[in-house]
Amino acid sequence: MIARWSAGWRPYALLTLLCLGLYLPGLAALPVLDRDEARFAQATRQMLESGDYLRIRFQDEARNKKPAGIYWLQSAAVAALSTAGSSAIWPYRLPSLLGALAAVLVTFALGRALVGNEAALLGAALLASALGVVAEAHLAKTDAVLLATAAAAQGALALLYRDARRGAAPLRRWALLFWTAQGVAILVKGPVVPLLSLLTAGSLTLADRDARWLGRLRPLWGVPLMLAIALPWFIAITSATGGAFMGEAIGHDFLGKLAGTQEAHGAWPGTYLLLLFLSFWPGSLLLAPAASWAWQARAQPAERFLIAWAVPFWLALELVPTKLPHYLLPAYPALALLAARGCLALADGSLPRRRWPERVGVALFLAASLLLALALALAPLRFGRGPDIAGIVAAAIILVFGSRLALAALRRAGAGLAARAAVLALLVLPAGFALVAPGLDGLWLSRSAAIMVARYRPPRDAPVAAVGYSEPSLVFLLGTATRSLTPEAAAQYLTSARGAAALVSGGDDAAFRQALQRRGWQPRAVGRTAGLDYSNGKALTLTLYTGVPG
Repeated sequence: MIARWSAGWRPYALLTLLCLGLYLPGLAALPVLDRDEARFAQATRQMLESGDYLRIRFQDEARNKKPAGIYWLQSAAVAALSTAGSSAIWPYRLPSLLGALAAVLVTFALGRALVGNEAALLGAALLASALGVVAEAHLAKTDAVLLATAAAAQGALALLYRDARRGAAPLRRWALLFWTAQGVAILVKGPVVPLLSLLTAGSLTLADRDARWLGRLRPLWGVPLMLAIALPWFIAITSATGGAFMGEAIGHDFLGKLAGTQEAHGAWPGTYLLLLFLSFWPGSLLLAPAASWAWQARAQPAERFLIAWAVPFWLALELVPTKLPHYLLPAYPALALLAARGCLALADGSLPRRRWPERVGVALFLAASLLLALALALAPLRFGRGPDIAGIVAAAIILVFGSRLALAALRRAGAGLAARAAVLALLVLPAGFALVAPGLDGLWLSRSAAIMVARYRPPRDAPVAAVGYSEPSLVFLLGTATRSLTPEAAAQYLTSARGAAALVSGGDDAAFRQALQRRGWQPRAVGRTAGLDYSNGKALTLTLYTGVPG
């Protein structure tokens, strides 16, 4: 059956339907997230508001961290489907959805020439259904689009390497795709994909003791092509900012992550290995067979390339002090294809049984499944309005279906494991993103605050002042003019701007009220909300105040 579905147009239709079923639910319902997504979306909005598509700004602050590529894509989506004045987040997320979809289709299209139709289809389905990919498809950030460029660049590099090992004539289209993808990747997130390809090519060259195959990349015209795509914007932004963008983006953001931890995101080496069983779930069930098959078939060009794609990049990330789960995303296509190959090898008996790795892999998969089920069932009790039927049903599906998958893996079920894993994701993850997460009111403080402000309806010439709470999501929901003030400044603002209101955190409440009273005004609370500021882990109460003389 897999053979029939992996030929012709069917696999593309099947994978597209799978992706849309996983990525569309929750795209509009999930509130804008702090802090990165809200910053990206707000900076894009300000591009549209100002008409300046060169500089990247968050309110009055220059955002010299990532190149402009993702902001341009988001601007195009918003201009086509919404307006800069709207606080709807879904248009900003569309490039990420399309990026994730493109990554899956490219993984299949290029992977089929590398590992065969069946393995490519199963691998692309595992990639599509990985929790980390589904999450990034729902967020207005760089990583899903970056994944698409990584799949294209690495897929082209893989086919050049395979043809070289076979002695086949080089095809220029793969070099053209490689360098084009590199240029776009640089515009999206700087040097990540070039470093990935450099690690891959370098590892293969050292392992094979042969660098001649690199000539198939046609660097004499490929490098100029890459630079022609990426360099003009970098030259323009360097001139416009007096070199500040390059200094901060490379010196502070990129090299800072290599030299030390940023924003409390440090962790020990080995963290990614443990995180992978959750972020690659449910495909993490097949990581042990993937590793076994990779080692067994390491001399074969396809497996050799996939190992060189995933392992050096992985090890490099483990050594970098700053660690976030999505950093490993560019290696997911290689892991997915190896998992599919291992799954098929189980089916035809070409992969001998290795009991301890399989049992450890199944145990970690079950632990990740249990953690996800508990989150779906219990998060509404802690942060929502009580028991959530959708969360309970999704948790039950994970426990029952996940346990059956684990037993099937121990019994060495074959190709059906990968397909059943994708079905499990399709049954569970859309409910989590579309039904459970949006109902966790205790986590969405900015959304609750925006609802309070909408009910109050402040004058257009008197934007809300925020005191003690300055998450980027609040700026996105309330507008670019939102002001972040001290208690004293906020009190002065309320007494000088007719109809003005201030959103005050509990820690600044007393100071704000006293400052207002010293000016002969009385505070009047028009709304209050409480919850968890998940960006810093602190419980917070927000009160919307106006003031009245006397």
